Amino acid sequence: MSDIEERLKEIKIEDFIWIIYIGIILLSYYSNYLEEKYFINNDINSKNKYRSIIIIIFSILLLVYLYFLKDSYDSLKSLNDNSDNKTIILTYLSFIASLLIAIAGIIYLYIAINDENINIELAFN
Repeated sequence: MSDIEERLKEIKIEDFIWIIYIGIILLSYYSNYLEEKYFINNDINSKNKYRSIIIIIFSILLLVYLYFLKDSYDSLKSLNDNSDNKTIILTYLSFIASLLIAIAGIIYLYIAINDENINIELAFN
């Protein structure tokens, strides 16, 4: 497969990920509504739904983050002796950033699963 065909394939995957992000935004909006309902009305059912949605959101995001980590790792492996220093440095930095984001995703998912009282505010990008 040529470089252009490979890049076009990656763009199609990224387009799908944007659709996933739109779904995440809608789920997040709904989970905020449930969280508010829980705190105002002490509605335990809303709390449980909210927690479940948060766990689903962070599970999906972790999968997305792992996809980007793998993609970044593949870029790292594709470096060769002909790669210029700037490309090498930027590719390594991209891999490190993807790794840190994946680690943050794991931590957020852990918190979402274990914070039964919704005491910790979770934020993500």
